[in-house]
Amino acid sequence: MSSYENILFSQEAGIGYVTIHRPKALNALNAATVDELDRLLDEIARDAAIQVVIVTGSGEKSFVAGADITEMRPLGAIAGRAWGQKGQAVFTKMENLPQPVIAAVNGFALGGGCELALACDIRIASEKAKFGQPETGLGITPGFGGTQRLPRIVGKGRAKEILFTADMIDAAEAYRIGLVNKVVAPEELMTAAKAMAGRIMKRSASAVQLAKAAVNRGIEAGLENGIAYEAEVFGLCFATEDQKEGMTAFVEKRKPEFKNR
Repeated sequence: MSSYENILFSQEAGIGYVTIHRPKALNALNAATVDELDRLLDEIARDAAIQVVIVTGSGEKSFVAGADITEMRPLGAIAGRAWGQKGQAVFTKMENLPQPVIAAVNGFALGGGCELALACDIRIASEKAKFGQPETGLGITPGFGGTQRLPRIVGKGRAKEILFTADMIDAAEAYRIGLVNKVVAPEELMTAAKAMAGRIMKRSASAVQLAKAAVNRGIEAGLENGIAYEAEVFGLCFATEDQKEGMTAFVEKRKPEFKNR
């Protein structure tokens, strides 16, 4: 893997750990960090040894506190659109990684930070986490996918309230509305994320990745097209060694030993 200035990356036992590391700026996303994340995601996608990715932020206060306002403030309309398009492209790349991605939200997930969490497959939050899209209070709209992913996850009415008021919500409320999958004590956050990753890695990696692709593609394609794609990936599973092993193990009443191929 390449070395990065604003991101810490490590991998162990099939898990890739991505940590946004700008603690003095509460891990705010500047252009350099977004570019680094773009390159790192390409490397992760190519690494078959990484089965699950966990994304978090440095320190105890912040997951990602948003995009870097000092960089954005002088932008004009054309540059602003380009900045939004860059962030959208990188977050969509994260959303479409072959591997499942778990956000371990340890503090403020605001603006671009909330949008980063939304682009992950599963969100686990510390009890101290805070979520929000404060952009309307800055005279702008969310630009990294927030107006699109948030309503798809929590529903249109609740999303509009969050977007229009720019209010923050705490972890308990985020769980109540379905924004996060689980809330845990701060000291248990990474343990919970690793445990979730471990449960996923006990399954067939090829089947998990195909299931992710089916959900992501089908949710946007409409039911008829979505179930047609599901049939395709379902069929592909029967060309894998994992399908033979999984079903044989079931018949033989033993645990499967997946080779992830």
